[in-house]
Amino acid sequence: MLQRAVLKRHSPHLWAEEPETGRRRNLAREESNSFWGWAAVEVLRMTGVRIEELSEISHHSLVQYRLPNTGELVPLLQIAPSKTDEERLLVVSPELADVLSAVICRIRTADGSVPLVIAYDHYEKVWNPAMPLLFQRKIGLEDRPIPIDGIRTLLQDALAATGFTDATGKPLHFAPHDFRRIFTTDAVMNGMPPHIAQLVLGHRDINTTMGYKAVYPEEAINGHRAFIARRRELRPSEEYRSPSEQEWEEFLGHFERRKVALGDCGRAYGTTCIHEHSCIRCPLLRADPVQRPRLVDIRDNLIARIVEAEREGWGGEAEGLKVSLAAANAKLAQLDNLLTRRSTAVNLGMPTFADIATGTTTAATDPRQL
Repeated sequence: MLQRAVLKRHSPHLWAEEPETGRRRNLAREESNSFWGWAAVEVLRMTGVRIEELSEISHHSLVQYRLPNTGELVPLLQIAPSKTDEERLLVVSPELADVLSAVICRIRTADGSVPLVIAYDHYEKVWNPAMPLLFQRKIGLEDRPIPIDGIRTLLQDALAATGFTDATGKPLHFAPHDFRRIFTTDAVMNGMPPHIAQLVLGHRDINTTMGYKAVYPEEAINGHRAFIARRRELRPSEEYRSPSEQEWEEFLGHFERRKVALGDCGRAYGTTCIHEHSCIRCPLLRADPVQRPRLVDIRDNLIARIVEAEREGWGGEAEGLKVSLAAANAKLAQLDNLLTRRSTAVNLGMPTFADIATGTTTAATDPRQL
């Protein structure tokens, strides 16, 4: 149980006291330490990267790869060279994507960009150029990178808060490199081929060169994705089952039949078109921005046909064409809004802990509260 600390002067942090001991606690700092400790643990255990590689992950490290057979885009995490001077790419699992998304949402500025920070390379003994590093935090009014020693401290504090002990009753101690061993053991035990695990970890003992390449070896991507899929299948859920070949072909065929000239049809799986393929009028049509010129041509053609129908006295046809013209204009407006949203950053309006926790304080008379 905590109580709000009464401060003599205003503080940007939220302070609380333990009634029994009177110990002052900075809740804003504790919340920040807890978040970054959690983020470090999650990234280390799901990627197997070294701690120096973790500190160098930036917003530019998030790249993508298109599979040559299916054209599917696979999110990848580019790891800068460290011990072996070899860059490598890791497949981003859905769980890892959630963690990285939470980190980016936390450090983004009001305009949606990730701040540029300058970090010191303890191995090269040089200051690196300003980069949008993901592991950074605000100290006072300045954005600073979280150093390697700072990450170690966060991990140790998180472990100490759990109260875990070993068989002799002594507090547990671990190093960031232990998560690399955990990742390797977990990967191999869950079916990832050892040579793929070595490639993902960037080990040199298999004489594999993983320098920067435009095309990442498909074997590594498929192996890593299969490992992630097997892990997700082990979740205790009775409703999950492997679909048959016939069911899978039917499912894929549904999405192929949803492709239309102007984009994609949004009808649900297993349903047929109830609008007699009048796509321009159908609210389920998701127009492709690439097809905007084609949609403009359709609108112009409708206008010309309406003029002709009115000139010839075809009142019924003119009314039907006007309905189609209104639908075409609505689709063009949707495309314009979509293109506008894609070109601008959106402020989600998510308040930080400090924004919702700080408040007005009053003066204190107890010397312990100074």
